[in-house]
Amino acid sequence: MSGQNQHRQDRRTTGINGVDAVLGGGLLADSATLVRGPPGSGKSIFTLHFLAAADADETALYVNLGEPDEYVRSTARGFGFDADALEFLDLSPSGDRFQDEETYTLFRSEDVEAPSLVEDIRSRVEAVDPDRVVVDPATEFKYLTPDEHQFRTQILGLLDFLRDIGATVLLTSQAADSMPDDDLQFLVDAVINIEKQPNHRTVRVSKFRGSSVARGHHTLQISDAGMEAWPQLNPNRHGREFTSTTLSSGVPELDDLLKGGLPTGTVTFLSGPTGVGKTTTGIQFLSEAAKQGHKTVLYNFEEDRHTLMSRAEAIGIPLADMVDRGMLAIEEIGPGVLSINEFTHRVRTAVEDEDAELVMIDGTSGFKRSLRGVGSDPMAHLVTIGRYLRNMGVTGIVSNEVHQITGEFRATEKGTSYLADNILVLRHVEHRGTLQKVIGVLKMRTSDFENQLRRLEVTGDGLQVGESLSNLRGILTGTPNWTEGGE
Repeated sequence: MSGQNQHRQDRRTTGINGVDAVLGGGLLADSATLVRGPPGSGKSIFTLHFLAAADADETALYVNLGEPDEYVRSTARGFGFDADALEFLDLSPSGDRFQDEETYTLFRSEDVEAPSLVEDIRSRVEAVDPDRVVVDPATEFKYLTPDEHQFRTQILGLLDFLRDIGATVLLTSQAADSMPDDDLQFLVDAVINIEKQPNHRTVRVSKFRGSSVARGHHTLQISDAGMEAWPQLNPNRHGREFTSTTLSSGVPELDDLLKGGLPTGTVTFLSGPTGVGKTTTGIQFLSEAAKQGHKTVLYNFEEDRHTLMSRAEAIGIPLADMVDRGMLAIEEIGPGVLSINEFTHRVRTAVEDEDAELVMIDGTSGFKRSLRGVGSDPMAHLVTIGRYLRNMGVTGIVSNEVHQITGEFRATEKGTSYLADNILVLRHVEHRGTLQKVIGVLKMRTSDFENQLRRLEVTGDGLQVGESLSNLRGILTGTPNWTEGGE
């Protein structure tokens, strides 16, 4: 690699948690990047983060063509940035240089402003010798030039000048049909799009010369502490070597159904209607894994933490003890609290930083309702999470609610069965005026299993799985009948 190419691969941090990961390590040094977005999307906040992240030996220059100088300084201080450490060049319409209205009455604006603006910027750059430069917004130049050709010429000349002095540059533009910025996108090295959704923001990189980036829409949040991004999970970027073993449930009869237990590094669906015991069966696996020294995590979308723990204690599953010993983490996730990318970030943290070996998502209906940004195909996000867990050798358990209490059998709702390596079916059946539960294995991708149904009971002593119901017919219709010889 030549010295020049090596220099081009140097990175400059944006100063925004998560955005550098999306960019593959940050912005390329000496590059020009366009930050696009509608009004109020956070473009100026993005650029302030970039300037405030300058090293102690770097100089940062903010050229403001839109908002007045004091407004920008106040915004910077509001997010905890040291505005006094930044250099400013106020070329906004309300700035001192435009207070003389005679300038506008004697000449057309394009005859006097554009050349003067460029010279003002050049003069200040030569005086400051900045390492980081922001021009906000660059689209203001369009109002000051007579045609598109001159606009492009001036922007290209300015960018070449800034690159020659070794500056890394951010330009901003309003992303609107009334003010197209295709020419700016063509001239810069990278394009970052900030997009406002009804209840959240996303950041997307549509162009990045010289390096790969994380594609897709990544969650972007602005709080009193500033801006933060949550990258979209790409399972292809994650993986590690592991040896598959078998995870026992701690209930011998249930293990018999599974021919020993669940294969580790696979995803299992516990599928059935409400109240049939899906969560209880899942936490039975969690409890046994914790007893064997495996760290586990439960993401609870269906009920509050206190209710879950009380219900577990009532049937002899000591969740509180496992939590106290650090072998189980329970995260209660309410509606609208997290975006899908924030949630996958939590899963990654549990697996990669906290060494979780078993992850349970309880359940799919709450998952679809609770997370922002899942779009029209929430199951696609579960597919992504499942692939990530498999690649990392982590065992996944998902409680999946189907809506038929009895009647026509359906193991999973439409579009979910292909996500699972293993499917355990839990079912209500009505027999002789009583409502009972049964459990069976519908699918195991990597091992053999018992193709019988067994009676399931949830008692004060825990989960009880009975003998095979070989004499019962029509169980999956919900109204079974005993054959001759049945009790």
